[in-house]
Amino acid sequence: MPLKVAFAGIDRYFERYYRDGPRRRPVRIDFCEADVLDVFDEWLRAIGISGASVDSRQSVDSLQSSVDSPLSSVERGRSLPRHLERVVERLTGARAAGAIGPELDGLVDRIAHELDQARAKSGGVRGEARASLIARLEALDGEMIRLARGALDGASLAAMAREAEGELAPFRASMAGEAFDRARGAAVDRLVRERFGLPTVTFRAP
Repeated sequence: MPLKVAFAGIDRYFERYYRDGPRRRPVRIDFCEADVLDVFDEWLRAIGISGASVDSRQSVDSLQSSVDSPLSSVERGRSLPRHLERVVERLTGARAAGAIGPELDGLVDRIAHELDQARAKSGGVRGEARASLIARLEALDGEMIRLARGALDGASLAAMAREAEGELAPFRASMAGEAFDRARGAAVDRLVRERFGLPTVTFRAP
């Protein structure tokens, strides 16, 4: 498991634990396990690596049990309305923090507007209308990432590509060249999101 993925899972637990203010007792690191496994599962899905590719670090049975067990309840508990709400919150937060430059302002405004409209009706969207909305979210996500990549210089993108290859190094021997290239591109996209504080607009139903 990449160290940054483990850190992201720990951060997720801490953010939730201290959301309501200070606590009397400090957090024990083993309490973060569920969130670390959730983030690891999300990372695997995002870059397109299957369970069969992770046996160098843990067995497929162990990985599958972590995905199927209550430890992945965060993933299974997702709903489309809540997803849209989180996306708008993340975009607003990225803009307020100054992470998003003027290159993305127009797109962020458009995405936020479309998401606000979608949130008003997402709870009652069914069938083809829901499928159409989910497809639209995927298209907006792709456009956002393309613009974000375009806002970076060549040196930054090259550094991200090297970091992505480092994350994928344990899996490379078991992946075909085309699969590795897709995974590397997805890993770079994830690093671009981190750089700008961007959410994943695409919705994947649990």
